[in-house]
Amino acid sequence: MTTAASQRLPLSRERVLECAVALADESGIAALTIRTLAQSMGTKPMSLYYYVANKDEILDGIVDMVFSEIDLPAPHGEWREEMHRRAQAVRAALRRHPWAVGLMESRSAPGPATLRHHEATLATLRTAGFSIQLTAHAYALLDSYIYGFALQEAALPFEGRDTAAEITNPIMERFATGEYPHMVEIAVEHVLKPGYDFGDEFGFGLDLILDGLSRLAAGEG
Repeated sequence: MTTAASQRLPLSRERVLECAVALADESGIAALTIRTLAQSMGTKPMSLYYYVANKDEILDGIVDMVFSEIDLPAPHGEWREEMHRRAQAVRAALRRHPWAVGLMESRSAPGPATLRHHEATLATLRTAGFSIQLTAHAYALLDSYIYGFALQEAALPFEGRDTAAEITNPIMERFATGEYPHMVEIAVEHVLKPGYDFGDEFGFGLDLILDGLSRLAAGEG
């Protein structure tokens, strides 16, 4: 956001938050300050205070922008399909904005998109017949899994299909002593197989969770 064309754009709260998201995407959340944001927009820090009071308000705003990218589950849809679609959409948003993993549930002043997301998710489970208690358990479990997987995925030293070998092969050289037979086994028979992508594990774990919730919901019914 430092080109002459971008600097000529008028300031607005939406533009400030959009630029904050772009800066966090590019440099990480630790790099986001009023000063660095103003610099990236070609303006002075004092100019931004007309639109955002402080960094906390910026964080509230950019978290809400991430939630706005996630399609809402449909309360009258089939709950399992809606939770599956929601989980994939949240994960996709966190892949686009990995800095958001630790912030999504941290804000004490959630914005409208955040609240709509939570309301639609709860409504989908309650409309499906989940009790209040099971709804609370399901929401906590699903979000713990989604955010935890996103955090692990973002931390891996490889990304995408058939990229694990460049990291795993040098490690395999340390296994020649025979002390780690099960690590060798999982690497050779799974991780180093053509087409391996750690991201595929997400669907496996998600289906296990949804299977368990289906059985509990059926028991309540």
